Amino acid sequence: MAYQPFDLSGKVILVTGGNRGIGLGMADAMAQAGADLVIWGSNAERNAAAKTRLEAHGNRVFAQQVDVSSEQAVVDGFAEAVTAMGRIDSVFANAGVGGAKNRSFMETPSEDYRRVLSVNLDGVFFTLREAGRHMSQREGGGSLVATASLAAIEGAARNQAYAATKGAVISMIRSCAVELARYGVRANAILPGWIATDMTAAAQENDAFTRKVLPRVPARRWGEPEDFGGIAVYLASDASRYHSGDTLVIDGGYAVF
Repeated sequence: MAYQPFDLSGKVILVTGGNRGIGLGMADAMAQAGADLVIWGSNAERNAAAKTRLEAHGNRVFAQQVDVSSEQAVVDGFAEAVTAMGRIDSVFANAGVGGAKNRSFMETPSEDYRRVLSVNLDGVFFTLREAGRHMSQREGGGSLVATASLAAIEGAARNQAYAATKGAVISMIRSCAVELARYGVRANAILPGWIATDMTAAAQENDAFTRKVLPRVPARRWGEPEDFGGIAVYLASDASRYHSGDTLVIDGGYAVF
């Protein structure tokens, strides 16, 4: 039989924040590779549109309106997804919010700080914990993936709250990789660079940013959600079965230039 490590047929994958941006780009690629999908998003209309797009590949798709900052919503949503789909083989904890709002560190309100932490850190914790409970109690293990950011490893002025959450996510993933390995569960983090999504809309429209920052990207362009399809398929597939505890930078070469 031919070696087909990237075939996701028969696998069920949950993507939080899967109704747009990087999450939808990853989900679409995994659907094309044969996976059935569960997508979480807080906007019902976007969920419905994403479900229609993903189902066009001939897969089962279960869309749920879940606020990952709510522990009970995550617990209930995960249980509902397992009941509906039978199991979850991979979880991509991708849901997140931006936090800068163009304010300096000294002017950042506490409520903004708490809002960013509730989604970007608490939400990832709740999601990975439920996934870990599920995957550790069944044969076959699974794959945990969290979307961090270059902000976790570079100085992100006016974005301290966001950077703090993404740095913490990397540490959380590494801890999961060590503790859950005995159950056949691997855990990795993806670090996007400058990607054209709703979160970066202000930067995309800023002429100064375009002149000063984009020339520092060796690829000479904004990243697109579709650029994360390959890494998503790899991390959900058997090709990555011995790859764990890593941080994978997807940034067009920005961090090394």
